[in-house]
Amino acid sequence: MPKPDDAAWAKILWKKQPFSDNYVPQNLFLSSLRRNTNFKPYTYWPVVLLSCAITQHISTIFIFLATFVRLRERLLDPRTLVLISVACFVAGYTVWSWLDVAMISKADRNANHLKALKSSILIFFALMSLSPVLRTLTAATSSDSIWALSAVLFILNALLADYSVHDGQVHERLTSVLSMNAAISASVVLASRLTTDVAVFALVLFSVQAFALFPMLRHRLQASTTAVQCSLTLGLALTALSLTAPLSWTVTCIFFMTLVSVTFLAPACLVWAQKFKNEIRGPWDVAVPKVN
Repeated sequence: MPKPDDAAWAKILWKKQPFSDNYVPQNLFLSSLRRNTNFKPYTYWPVVLLSCAITQHISTIFIFLATFVRLRERLLDPRTLVLISVACFVAGYTVWSWLDVAMISKADRNANHLKALKSSILIFFALMSLSPVLRTLTAATSSDSIWALSAVLFILNALLADYSVHDGQVHERLTSVLSMNAAISASVVLASRLTTDVAVFALVLFSVQAFALFPMLRHRLQASTTAVQCSLTLGLALTALSLTAPLSWTVTCIFFMTLVSVTFLAPACLVWAQKFKNEIRGPWDVAVPKVN
């Protein structure tokens, strides 16, 4: 049988050709090989900036845990925590409104302000009325079970949280909703270990702001300047360290190493591991249809 002529071969199925089904022209198969066609290499400092959202979230969790310990050990007056929560809500809502000035009209802003005010008052009185119930919610459960359950819920909260940048827009995802529910559930079971209704109300109110409202504001701030991102990350990290250090040096060291690993070591490992990426594409891949 004569050797097929490569020039006469065509890569089509509708035409009957005098070649076998597995025929490949010489020096043509590997010439179409492509490596890492869609690969965009990362640089170190932009990845560090993206990791700031994770650092902020972890710092928020440790701030909440330090606040719970202080309430449980009677080192913090619950009424003081309520005042701090109200002040943080006013400051955060002011920043939110300032960010809305350039995005929505005045009529929409007024409607949003009224809606937010009604929701805030409703949540405030609902938590106040449910505090006696929440305080006795886990009365028949041992403290060891409560610590283990809250630890698992906070780990789920950190794993399922939405750390992506939305260009200033808030888009609720299923994972972010599950993350918020896990954090609020952990806060409720921890609040049930407190002794007074005022302490329970103060802790749950603080958890709603830390795990439901603050992530929404954080997504807005992620689209702002690098200075704002770095300042917010540094402020939360220092606040968490200052609250944790007087309680336990061991926990403080673990928290500090976690922040350093997430913020600086993990991006360095990602940038270093890019040299091992080897995505090969060629004529053996499944054809991708192009639809106009």
